This record gives sequence, C-alpha cells and structure tokens, in this order.
Amino acid sequence: MTSKTNLIIISSSNGKNLELSKKFLDKSNELKISSEILDLTEFNIPLYNPRVHSTNKIPNEILALKKKLFETEKWIICAPEYNGSIPPILSNFIAWLSVSGDDFRDLFNGQPIAIATFSGGPGIELLTALRIQLAHLGSQVVGRHLSANYSKPADENTIEDILKRLMQMNRLTFS
Repeated sequence: MTSKTNLIIISSSNGKNLELSKKFLDKSNELKISSEILDLTEFNIPLYNPRVHSTNKIPNEILALKKKLFETEKWIICAPEYNGSIPPILSNFIAWLSVSGDDFRDLFNGQPIAIATFSGGPGIELLTALRIQLAHLGSQVVGRHLSANYSKPADENTIEDILKRLMQMNRLTFS
C-alpha cells in the first residue's frame, strides 16, 4: 500500500528554484511530512493557445498532473522572477490547469499553497503577482513567503516555519 503524499513542491526552474525545492523537501522529510517535487521543466507542456483549447484538446500530461494535484493536500510553489513577474513555464501550467475543467477555479479553490523564490533580486514582483493570481483562483496562500537570492540565502528556520504554517491549513470545501 502506498502512502498518500501530503505535500507537493512545484519547481518552475531547473536551477536555483529546484535547489530551493529540494531544501523544502529535505526539511519536510525531517518533519515527517510525505512530500515530493514536481519539476515543471521535466514536462513538455505545449504553449497554451485558445485555438487549441477551443477544440477541447487538453494535453494528457495536464490531465494527469491535475489529478495528482487534486489528490495532494498542500502545495509549495518555488519560482524565479522573470521580467518582474511569473515565469512563463509556471504561467503556462496554471493556464492549462485552469481551462482543463468546467470551472477554472476548481483545482485551486480553497487549496492551501505556500510560495517561495530564488531570484536575482528580491523577487517581490514575482511573489506579489503569484499571490494575486492564486488568490484570484480562490487559493489560501500562506501569509509568510520565502525570498532568497545570492546575497540572502534561504533560511532553514523560514523554510521550517512556512512548512509548519502550511501543514496547519486544510483545504476549504464548498457545497
């Protein structure tokens, strides 16, 4: 019998944010939280295009990943800041997830999510844009985030605090 994954750590780069994801994974293992990393760079997700979507052709990879995310209680998103906003790979992924059902919010609505970044600068624009987008989709975004860069490495105590805050949250259900 396989154990249920309680936490998925979504990495939207194969560089420093994947390293940051691994720090969250290591700390979650220390805290006995069943977790895994979902590295978006490992998938060949096509660019969202409304013409493709209008033919109801949702990529099988998106459907499988959406099912996995529905089955996971909590998420952390680790993403770099790109041009003052959300990186294309993550924006594209969220776009596909939001159009892959009858309700664009169904996957995100009530979902506990923490956000973190390793960026060239403070990453505040990414964290703000991502928080706004996730809140618009109905997610519960943890109040504390992690912002790391070359001059300010990720603090292990912050990682632990974010994990503990996230694990206290439950997905909201709506009838």
